[in-house]
Amino acid sequence: MKQITVISGKGGTGKTTITAALSYLAEKAVLADCDVDAADLHILLDPAVQRTEEFSGGKTAVIQKSLCTQCGACRELCRFDAIHGLEIDPVSCEGCGVCAALCPEKAITMANKLSGHWFVSDTRNGPMVHARLGIAEDNSGKLVSVVRQEARRVAEEKGLDYVIIDGPPGIGCPVIASITGVDLVLVVTEPTLSGLHDLKRVLETAGHFNIPAAVCINKFDINSENTRVIEGFCAQQEVCVVGKIPYDRRVVAALMQKNTVFEYPCGEVSAEITRMWVTLTAIVQEF
Repeated sequence: MKQITVISGKGGTGKTTITAALSYLAEKAVLADCDVDAADLHILLDPAVQRTEEFSGGKTAVIQKSLCTQCGACRELCRFDAIHGLEIDPVSCEGCGVCAALCPEKAITMANKLSGHWFVSDTRNGPMVHARLGIAEDNSGKLVSVVRQEARRVAEEKGLDYVIIDGPPGIGCPVIASITGVDLVLVVTEPTLSGLHDLKRVLETAGHFNIPAAVCINKFDINSENTRVIEGFCAQQEVCVVGKIPYDRRVVAALMQKNTVFEYPCGEVSAEITRMWVTLTAIVQEF
């Protein structure tokens, strides 16, 4: 079983569109949507949820009123102004645990906080593991790890060859959780100055963890000069450019119909992604 994570240094490069297209080509694969802070792969693939599980990403303080003497020590210690009388504001509480540790009456305990849910679903392109993080909740990196672990379990249970991961943008904790230990990172970029800047950052992140990387330049023909600059940079870094996808308005039309580029006539875009998939599978089989 091989794991491929599709990431981008910035949002809006077409990462999820390409992930959905690869899932169409991969006949024996499980999908993992690890962009848990802003998941949208489910919009395109319309999954049928088979199992729902709760996710607890942190803790929140709870006052046991029968033990509390209202001495006020907890209010003085709380730097988040979350404690008012015998009540704790669950939004303001950061779960640091100082109040529980230093309460003289041991009247405060730390309880698990429901931060979101994760799901195992069926899609027309195979099984999918995805999640929904609650509003303003943290620990998304931990939730990414849960999604990846379950996707791997599903792949092993069903004898599938690939885990295709739709990773989050950027270089933060959720990205690190989505690429650690995978066989290959596919970085989707675009021929813009910000695209090149963020490509450098995300390749540096992958390199720090010794994860092999390949690059796909999406909408490469909107700026030929910047495309050449990106290709030159990748050559210097000895990173393979495995795909150069042209701009095509039919891709937007496909997405509006909740279709992948293979379920809607997208011409050269579909052909180039097919060629890229062949190259990617050849690369990961070398490891």
